Amino acid sequence: MKTKNIILTTAILLLLTAVNSCTIDPGNLPNISFKTGGKYITSNTTIKQGDTVLIGINASKAEDVDVLKKFDISRSYDGALESSVYNTDLIGLSGDQYAYDYYAIARKQAGTEKYTFTVINRDGLKNSVSLQLTVQ
Repeated sequence: MKTKNIILTTAILLLLTAVNSCTIDPGNLPNISFKTGGKYITSNTTIKQGDTVLIGINASKAEDVDVLKKFDISRSYDGALESSVYNTDLIGLSGDQYAYDYYAIARKQAGTEKYTFTVINRDGLKNSVSLQLTVQ
């Protein structure tokens, strides 16, 4: 009986050690950044009512198997809740990288417009970049 208890206790301890030594890989966030150069806007800026600005992003996977799955652009006016103005599934593309150019047309009213660009990978991990336009 004593031997059974020792074997059972040893088995439980080994199992607990194995479970505790396993770590869940949270994965890496996909990469996303603003395009630079030329006429691209890459940071908060002030524009006139009705102006059109060019905002571009480059996105790429951060791990071999975690391909890009979705892309979304959200906008909010004057600090209100954001709503999606463009989204797409990246199924059918290689999923390794994605680039997009967005022409934002400022409304004909003074205020702020915040744009958030989000990419989501296969594991559901999200990464975003955003900027704010101050419309005068």
